[in-house]
Amino acid sequence: MMWLYKYHVAGYDLYHLIACFFLFSIIGWMVESVYMSFCNKKLTNRGFMSGPFCPIYGIGATLGYIILHPLAKNVVMLYIVGAALATLFEFLVARLMIKLFGEVWWDYNEKFCNYKGVVCLESTLAWGLYAVIIITFLFDKVMSFVDRWPFEWGIKTIALICVMAAIDFGYHFAMSVKIDEETREEISEFYHKLIRR
Repeated sequence: MMWLYKYHVAGYDLYHLIACFFLFSIIGWMVESVYMSFCNKKLTNRGFMSGPFCPIYGIGATLGYIILHPLAKNVVMLYIVGAALATLFEFLVARLMIKLFGEVWWDYNEKFCNYKGVVCLESTLAWGLYAVIIITFLFDKVMSFVDRWPFEWGIKTIALICVMAAIDFGYHFAMSVKIDEETREEISEFYHKLIRR
């Protein structure tokens, strides 16, 4: 596993970037779920999966850092480029979801200045702010958190979360796409047997 230390991207080795992906997936789920629970006035799980995990945030934060970290000292440019790239990412994810599932799991149709209900000005402005916070402050704090734990412990934790998230995602993905009822029942039965172990 030491090869994870060998390759570096944007100043960080692969071990740290993978850990970052998982941590931001959890942080993103927490922020989104708390915000939507407040808006809905009831507890709301905003994740696609059962567990506290939103891969879109992990991908967005990690990939965003890799692309945007050279702009860290120019906050205005970081905000503008971060807002634009995150909005493009949100739009592309929405298109992919429509292709795979026939629907998008958010709706901006009632928001001011929206495009087809999948992107809107309010979110774009928020993405820019998130980009500034993540690049100038939060990313390094998350990396410092990763450094608090021994590599062996970190790798085992990542492997465990990866297996759990893959099972969770695989089940919910299979339940969301168009498949025949018999296959759906078989997958559901296998999944529930698996999580009871």
